[in-house]
Amino acid sequence: MKHLFLLCFFLPLFAAAQDCNLTREKDQFSQEPKITTGFIPFKTLKRFSLSLDATKKEIDFFFNLTGVPDQCFDDQSTAVFTFEGGRLKATFKNTGSVNCQGLFHTNFKNLAVTPSMLQRLATKKTLSIKMIGTRGEVDLVLNEQQQEQLMKAINCIITEAKTLL
Repeated sequence: MKHLFLLCFFLPLFAAAQDCNLTREKDQFSQEPKITTGFIPFKTLKRFSLSLDATKKEIDFFFNLTGVPDQCFDDQSTAVFTFEGGRLKATFKNTGSVNCQGLFHTNFKNLAVTPSMLQRLATKKTLSIKMIGTRGEVDLVLNEQQQEQLMKAINCIITEAKTLL
């Protein structure tokens, strides 16, 4: 009876465990440990993929707009995330290089305490992402399943990034 009670007590812990498909590798430039989700494909009206990478210094969101030909981004380009309800938004600047291949980076510092904007991305559903580049805007509208997929990937990378500190 005691064992059954203990099993029932610890069962919620196993149910809440995350199923993270992360890869540990070494950064090709610095040779430091790096954790990555690899590219996660999202099929919206405009196809794109997202890779989340974490090092001991930063967490990098790397967007690849494969379904949008010739989309250019520079240091003034932004990504506007609209959260569920539609009233709450977050804007992030491109921290990557100037390009016309549809590649967009935004970085967050990897700290012992998760930055509030990164925590919001992990806890609130993202309805859409508006990428504003030099050749106009691209709206990426996520369905319910994609919203959950994005939140899960961000939660996984935040949790595992702490192990690199």
